[in-house]
Amino acid sequence: MELFEETPAAATPKAGAGTAPLAARMRPRTLDEICGQDHILGPGKLLRRAVEADRISSIILYGPPGCGKTSLAEVIALTTDRRFERTSGVLANVAILRKILQAAETWKKIHKQDTILFIDEIHRFNKSQQDVLLPYVENGDIILIGATTHNPFFFINTPLNSRSQIFQLNPLSEEAIKTVLTRALDHPAGLNELVTADDDALNHLAAVCDGDARRSLNALEIAALTTPPGEDGIVHLGKHEIEESVQKKAVAYDHDEDEHYDTISAFIKSVRGSDPDAAVYWLAKMIYAGEDPRFIARRLVILASEDIGNADPRGLTIAVSAMQAVEFVGMPEGRIILAQATTYLACAPKSNASYLAVDAALSDVENGRTLPVPKHLQSGPKPDKGSQTYQYAHNGAGHFVDQEYVPTEKVYYTPTDQGYEETIGKRLAFWKSLRTKRK
Repeated sequence: MELFEETPAAATPKAGAGTAPLAARMRPRTLDEICGQDHILGPGKLLRRAVEADRISSIILYGPPGCGKTSLAEVIALTTDRRFERTSGVLANVAILRKILQAAETWKKIHKQDTILFIDEIHRFNKSQQDVLLPYVENGDIILIGATTHNPFFFINTPLNSRSQIFQLNPLSEEAIKTVLTRALDHPAGLNELVTADDDALNHLAAVCDGDARRSLNALEIAALTTPPGEDGIVHLGKHEIEESVQKKAVAYDHDEDEHYDTISAFIKSVRGSDPDAAVYWLAKMIYAGEDPRFIARRLVILASEDIGNADPRGLTIAVSAMQAVEFVGMPEGRIILAQATTYLACAPKSNASYLAVDAALSDVENGRTLPVPKHLQSGPKPDKGSQTYQYAHNGAGHFVDQEYVPTEKVYYTPTDQGYEETIGKRLAFWKSLRTKRK
């Protein structure tokens, strides 16, 4: 079974409609041609050793778009002595899967040869589809190579994960992307030296493609196809031509999965960690990717109480005001409001004392004996004769009276020495000194 068709050496950037896209023509054919994954394919690394020794077992390749998952699967098929089949989580249903799996089982019995089954976007299979694969993987009737942009520990069944080795591929570095582009300019199957590009043009393309080799090659091909050749018949690409060929930057951001949660996590932790520059960067990424600004604003409201609290009570006011203002103003102007709230909260003194206090109290309510309300604090009839009578706090000196408000001496709220909580702590210490010691 042929994975690739030969491309004529005389192919030009003005090739006809039947020519495969440049990204497809430039797929690696050997491990050495795969760029940017030295952590798993470098000399002596586990996956490289397994492939070169033809001892490959079922694997899951996990990484962002354009990092080389499909290319690696095809190189493994070319390098090892195995039959190769491929399908997709988008196209295959249970019936199609069973047909492929049964054919692999029959092939092995007749030809004594294993089948590598490559499933792109395997995370799109539901549980029943993934379960169909299990017995064939377990019995060794197929060697599964699954490719996914989603965290396999969340989106692939545990039994299938446990029978596979998981390898995470990284976004390609700018240097690796530039190597891919340079190879495409010179390779007979690529642009075949009929296109040249300035170094700063390639640097720009490598920088804006976010580690996605396929996107960089597509942009290079568009630039080559739409730029007239010079008098020498060579297409010359400068930075302007490359910029025109790249559409709006497509940041890696899946709105209901890994990148969504990872980015908001980095945003909140940057604000909590008092780094306004980092916080604004993650805010900008979310805004650019089209995140719901109301979601960002709600998270800031939570953070204002959880991580700042009484160290700066104005933080909650600003966060709530930002949430309301964003709802009223909308985008794109709402980005300015979110930036103001973000930078204020990032620069505010931090305290989680209120958060710790309520969780400690909730734990006691849930796990301990529920304390009765003291009679002098109850509504309704007056306390029994001889019991303490409620005293109105504002009648006391300094608007304070010494009386019991809960039948325990446990301390839940301990102010920090940050911001306004330092003042609160001194006030609590003063009131404590006025209280009599209870038995």
